[in-house]
Amino acid sequence: MNSLLSLTTEERRVLQALTRSRSAAAANVKRARLILMLDEGVSWSAISAQLPCTPDYISRWKGRFEAERLGGLYARHRGRAPADDTARLEARVLAWTQKPPSDGSTHWSTRKLGAALGISHMMVARIWAKHGLKPHQLER
Repeated sequence: MNSLLSLTTEERRVLQALTRSRSAAAANVKRARLILMLDEGVSWSAISAQLPCTPDYISRWKGRFEAERLGGLYARHRGRAPADDTARLEARVLAWTQKPPSDGSTHWSTRKLGAALGISHMMVARIWAKHGLKPHQLER
């Protein structure tokens, strides 16, 4: 068999272990499967059909693997950097939580407070959970 990527025995072992992993991130498993399929000589169209991916995806990860081997298979961007003003935002949410809503209701909901402050209701929920607040259970 003519190997396109010339995987070493160790690389093949690591990639196969990754494809069998039940705890690895799905994106890492998909990239491992991609490299193994390329090494087996599977056509790009067959890979696209089997893995649901685009030729651009195949080209990107094949290039990264060729340049950096196994180290190139991990995503560069691990999410968004945390915001700098988080403490100020938390203080604002906590201060507003202590005041009664202006619409006459008995307590704040995450959606109502989020709308009043112009932030996501999930942000309000995360802040409340972090500080152990449950406004619907508070007695004023």
